[in-house]
Amino acid sequence: MNIVGMIIGLLIVALFSAVIIWIVGKLGLGLEVDGFGPAFVGAIVIAVLNLVAGWIIGRLGLASIAGWLGAVVHLVLAAIVLMLAGSWVKGLRVNGFVGALVAAVAIAVVGFLITWGLASVIA
Repeated sequence: MNIVGMIIGLLIVALFSAVIIWIVGKLGLGLEVDGFGPAFVGAIVIAVLNLVAGWIIGRLGLASIAGWLGAVVHLVLAAIVLMLAGSWVKGLRVNGFVGALVAAVAIAVVGFLITWGLASVIA
């Protein structure tokens, strides 16, 4: 893949993620977003934090955790990443750890529903 294709792909994923964050912010489930701009910046910050967290988990040998324990670890990690992004991105606020947990689940559910809906329309 060439560099232009990779950049376009990354921008599409960032836009898709920003839409999901913006929607969850509108639902009032532990995450507040002032507009699409902060949602877009938040999506990029969250992606970078997830990359770093994934690298750290891999280096610690925890990447092979599976089952319920793996799901809980990933949920807690997603909440921590959301809290960090909320403290770094102006216009993106997270309402405590429980709010971050609820928002992380909501982001996963909204992302799943949008992907499922797009797949049904395209297929």
